[in-house]
Amino acid sequence: MQGSGHDGRATHPSDEGLSGAAPVFAPVARLARVEAASLEIDWSQIVRQCMAGDSGAWAELVRAQHRRVYGLCYRFTGNATDAEDLTQDVFLKIYSNLTSFDLTRGSLHVWITTMTRNLLVDNFRRTRNQRATSSLDDGWESAEDLKPIDRLTARGPSPHESAAQKELAKMVQDALARVSVELREAVILRDLQDLDYKEIAQVLGIPEGTVKSRISRGRAELARLLERTKREVM
Repeated sequence: MQGSGHDGRATHPSDEGLSGAAPVFAPVARLARVEAASLEIDWSQIVRQCMAGDSGAWAELVRAQHRRVYGLCYRFTGNATDAEDLTQDVFLKIYSNLTSFDLTRGSLHVWITTMTRNLLVDNFRRTRNQRATSSLDDGWESAEDLKPIDRLTARGPSPHESAAQKELAKMVQDALARVSVELREAVILRDLQDLDYKEIAQVLGIPEGTVKSRISRGRAELARLLERTKREVM
């Protein structure tokens, strides 16, 4: 049974009671829902227009989906340059596979998220060795609109608050990068992309029960890493 959180969000049993991981991402999830609600678009029609060679329709699709795709790429890689390159690859893949989109099997959002996730997994496997010494802090400053902590305040923070927010955001991204891939992607899809359990199950190709388990374990691991980092810096 679902309940209702303080911000009006429907919460699931596994969304509650985990020490601090989900609230860090909550502002991003709320923003995603607001953006989704404001875009009442017939995507099946847009896709048909794209396949007919309508460049305006393709530009509209890219404009509407770019931020979400880039955010997913950035959260997986932690590097703004890599995320932008992967985002371009994702949209090339989307364009070449438009004929495979079937609205009866899921929304355009889920379809695009699935393609993005698959490309990211392939990239992860190809670049496994290269990441042994890479830092996930690279490019953080150029990803201004993706820092969830910056959205905790509606008005501009003071210099001290801004510095504290940047430090916390950096800690979260670093901790997220240390969570295993299968747990990380589940947490990202739920808490940053705001997909529900059924949609995540579609994207990952696993049962909903496994989705819930991975989200719970991922949040717990993220919270543990953040707590350890907090103790180390105090």
